[in-house]
Formats: sequence, structure tokens, C-alpha cells
Amino acid sequence: MPPSDASFDGLADNYDRTRPRYPSALFQHLVGLLPEAGPPTVVDAGAGTGIALEGVLPHLPADAAVHAVDVSADMIRLGRKKFPEVEWHEGTAEQYLSSCAPGSVHVLVAAQSYQWMDRAAYLREAARCLAPGGVCMVIQNNRDHAAGGFAAEYEDLLEELSPGYSRFYRSFDIADELGAAFSHTERRAAEWHQSLTVEEFVTMSSSSTQAQRAVAAVGPVFYARVRDLCARHAKGGSVEIPYLSEAFYAVRPS
Repeated sequence: MPPSDASFDGLADNYDRTRPRYPSALFQHLVGLLPEAGPPTVVDAGAGTGIALEGVLPHLPADAAVHAVDVSADMIRLGRKKFPEVEWHEGTAEQYLSSCAPGSVHVLVAAQSYQWMDRAAYLREAARCLAPGGVCMVIQNNRDHAAGGFAAEYEDLLEELSPGYSRFYRSFDIADELGAAFSHTERRAAEWHQSLTVEEFVTMSSSSTQAQRAVAAVGPVFYARVRDLCARHAKGGSVEIPYLSEAFYAVRPS
């Protein structure tokens, strides 16, 4: 989540309904890396409405202790409704981890949130609070603008109308950053497509920080341009968005 606690307030329902999910195999691999020990403690850092939890919870043992932290009270409201068994915390991931005892966390997940963090502080706290054999995972979905077509033209539109936006805003070396804090890192990726109706795509767009900045700059012109773009690419009333999902795993040495 973005650093401002108001960035997503009022957008949680649209965010949860239309945001892409993550390939299950990437979470299955995460849990497979854990040593066979007692019940794991899991922290979803920057959890939003719990979209990553939808993917990871089915792979965890029933006795896992799961915590989720986010800066947005609105996101937490919906996340708590979806997953009442999870313990929810409001605040930044870095602040929350600083309160955890050394070696007390076995799984740490940052899904679509790592770029918003003070990454050096986050990784410093992650290395401190992870137990031996524990896994720090960073996972993200990126529209595959390199495929051209609709995905590339939507990025063109954002770069034109959303002040300061660049499609390369996540183009930093996650594996290298994790490698500086942990001795072993691994990357896995999956390519896939999401099909949305035009209205679903407009709704998803409206839940993003970049779109909100565009609306603040140019008003309803932004959504008119989005609808026009969708109309030019839609087939049967839907648009196909290509995605590249990337997961990075760092294991604390046993």
C-alpha cells in the first residue's frame, strides 16, 4: 500500500473486486521452502484487503498464526470481514516488524506493496525478525506492457495524464536488494491473462493510485479516455490484460 493512510480509503471494495490475484503455484512454492517444524507465524506486510492471503492461506497448516498489517483502515475493514481468523494491524510494515521479537516470524509476504516501503528498513527488520529457515517473499503483478496492444496503450495513457507516473516505477532489482539482506534468493515467474468487461476494467483502474492522480489532474476526461481505449480493444465486451507475476524468495539460513 502507498505510504499515505488515505490513499486507498473509500476504494477498498472496488480494489478487492477487480484487482488481479496471484498464481497459486507461487505461494505453494513459498510454503514448500519452510522447514518442517511447529506452527508457523505468518505476516502479510501491506496486506490491503487480503488478496495475497487468498493465495497463501490454503497452503498453510490449520494451526498457523497469521497476521496482516496495512496503513489503510478501509482496506483492513474489508480484510477483517473476509478473514476474521487473521489478526489485523494498522500501520506500516516497518513499524509492525520492529515490534516483533527476533526470530519470531516464519513467513513474511509483501504483495504489491514492496515499492511503497522504506525498503532498506523493511529488509533490515525482516532479517531480524525471521526465524532460521524463515522465508521473506516479495510478489507482484505487472501488466505486461512489453506485449504491446492494450496493455502498452494503457501505460501510455497513464504516463500522459497521471503526474509523475512511469511504467517503470517498479524497475529496481528486487533480487539484488533481497540478496543484500539474505544469503539465498530465488525468482519465479508466471505469464497469464485477465479478462475484464469494460466497466470492470474502469473500476479496477479507479482503484489505483496512478488513476486517482490522473483524475485529480484532468477530472472525468481520464475515465472517458480509458473507456475509449477499452472500446478500441474490446472483443465481446471484454478486454484481455496480459500479466507477468514475479515472486522473489529469500531464506534466512538455518
